[in-house]
Amino acid sequence: MALKFEDSNSIIGVGSVFEGKFYIRGSLQISGKFEGEIQTEDHLTITESGKVKTNIIAKKVTIGGTLIGNIEAKEEVTILPTGQIMGNITCPILNLQKGAIHHGEIHLTGGQEGNVEKRIKDSYKSVPGFEHYKNEGMQKNGDSQKEIKKSN
Repeated sequence: MALKFEDSNSIIGVGSVFEGKFYIRGSLQISGKFEGEIQTEDHLTITESGKVKTNIIAKKVTIGGTLIGNIEAKEEVTILPTGQIMGNITCPILNLQKGAIHHGEIHLTGGQEGNVEKRIKDSYKSVPGFEHYKNEGMQKNGDSQKEIKKSN
């Protein structure tokens, strides 16, 4: 994926170093070094030469360089083959390209609002056609689960 300068309305260029807070309504491309705080309502791109240490809140995030920090994206995160991330990612859509490196947790929300963990646990509890079995009646026995209690 070729990253073009005209795709971003703000740029921290190659050879530039920025430390501090950066809040922006438009898109941001980082090809230099950044450490601090970033929040954008649009697309944040870290190019292959970009080195960033921050937590990111953005609509979309594309990582082609190095990021130390967490990502919270409203729409999508893409990690390019040259991308390296150490931190957690929370987003509805995650695109990982071959060669991408990530160390941390990934939380895919699928665009769902609210408590995603509760939604998954509630989904697990409901088993269509097996309402007569109580979920509490299942216990772990070795590598398999065994029915130990039936309700009438």
